[in-house]
Amino acid sequence: MTDIDYLLALEEIRLLKARRDRAVDTKDWALYRSLHVDHHVSHNDGYERWESADVMIENVSRLLDETKTSVHHSHTPDITFQSATTAKSIWGMEDLIFDTESGELLIHGFGFYHESYEKADGKWLFNSRQLKRTLVREKPESKQT
Repeated sequence: MTDIDYLLALEEIRLLKARRDRAVDTKDWALYRSLHVDHHVSHNDGYERWESADVMIENVSRLLDETKTSVHHSHTPDITFQSATTAKSIWGMEDLIFDTESGELLIHGFGFYHESYEKADGKWLFNSRQLKRTLVREKPESKQT
């Protein structure tokens, strides 16, 4: 990669990540799906691995349906290139999940996304994602009296 190719690829991957966070929080599942290769693999702490982009979309859209409002922030990317068409990264992350009706905070999480990308037909796309949380604060269960 030339220096210019490297800088362009970095920016394209940053924009890809920004679009992913926006798509999930606005529940734009068509956009979200378009950002991933078909053979995408995803693994979030506490869940089984999802072995395709379609399975991932099915699960994410169910977990973050209209009863939940989410806020995802990704920052401080550490992006490395294996070739002109493959890359890996680690992003710091913070997410908040609210009950849409009450506005009550359900989850406040922190951690790191470990991701890989591939360039297909001139576009960078997500190839894999693993969320490793370092801290999760959840709404305490209401006490039975």
